[in-house]
Amino acid sequence: MILINLSFLAAKPTGHTIYAKNLLPGLNLLDPVLLTGQNLPEYYCYKISDQLTPDQGTKGHFNRLKWTQFNLPGIYRNLQSNLLFSPIPEAPIFTKCRYVVTLHDFIPLKFPRFTSPLTQYYKHYIPHVLNQAEHILSDSESTANDAIAFYKIPSDKITIVPLAYDHQHFKFLDLPTENYFLYVGRHDAYKNIGRSLTAFSKLPNDYEFWIAGSPDPRFTPSLKAQAEELKIVDRVKFLSYVSYAELPELINRAIALVFPSLWEGFGLPVLEAMACGTPVITSNLSSIPEVAGDAALLIDPYDESAIADAMKSIIIDSQLRNQMRRKGLDRASQFSWQKTASHTAEILKRYL
Repeated sequence: MILINLSFLAAKPTGHTIYAKNLLPGLNLLDPVLLTGQNLPEYYCYKISDQLTPDQGTKGHFNRLKWTQFNLPGIYRNLQSNLLFSPIPEAPIFTKCRYVVTLHDFIPLKFPRFTSPLTQYYKHYIPHVLNQAEHILSDSESTANDAIAFYKIPSDKITIVPLAYDHQHFKFLDLPTENYFLYVGRHDAYKNIGRSLTAFSKLPNDYEFWIAGSPDPRFTPSLKAQAEELKIVDRVKFLSYVSYAELPELINRAIALVFPSLWEGFGLPVLEAMACGTPVITSNLSSIPEVAGDAALLIDPYDESAIADAMKSIIIDSQLRNQMRRKGLDRASQFSWQKTASHTAEILKRYL
């Protein structure tokens, strides 16, 4: 019997929660038991604490890690499980639990902050998890290569299973385009919003830049101060967290998504924007070219002029916008959660 560890599911869904919840319908054929603090009536669930998630901040992460090491092995034994699947790289170490995990990215090692618990987590905990795993799923070839480079994981222990998007949710709505460029995501420094603001400041005054994502006291104040310094504060909107239900219309109305991240394990906003027919300006680094193919304007994210030039091209060239819309819709159609879940289920079956 297989257990699926969903202890991390957040009330406000972002990447990991979206990934896990979209896998579940395709994994039902394995008759799993879900370990979750949320109410998921359509599945067989084993109720655990709901205080183990990112919603509780650092305390939630710490509680989850403690629960994973000291409570999860007992649940595994009591339910007579023979495999645990964790959609994030967390599992009991130094126990007899057999498990498969999904690896999403190496951001904390690519951009280390030595005072950050997350960097220490990747340095000291994740290597044990990956080395003891029966198998590892990776969102992208880029992340798989990082696992090999950082931890010397054998390549045959990793299978690349790309993420996807909800075709019923993210789609072309044929709405009037408004004069705003859009960023969706966290405000962390590696997301490169600062260079995006500098690039945007070079554009005509009748355009706006909307930043969707929960504010972060470590990064958001400096971004707002930068907007003031650049004298664009009246043209930059910090929208805070935008609900999943509101995202498709927000993306559809944007003139383009601007997502020049310095590194991504996959880059879900790129795929979701292409699925909405919205032109995408994004990075030529890490996994993003694997997702975007030739359907986005790929730029050097360290080059503010390149970001600005791409934004100007979108403004002045309607033919380019139409071409990017067609290419994006075609590229996005190649990804589906059904494919992702089916491939995941095939791998899990091998280890049951």
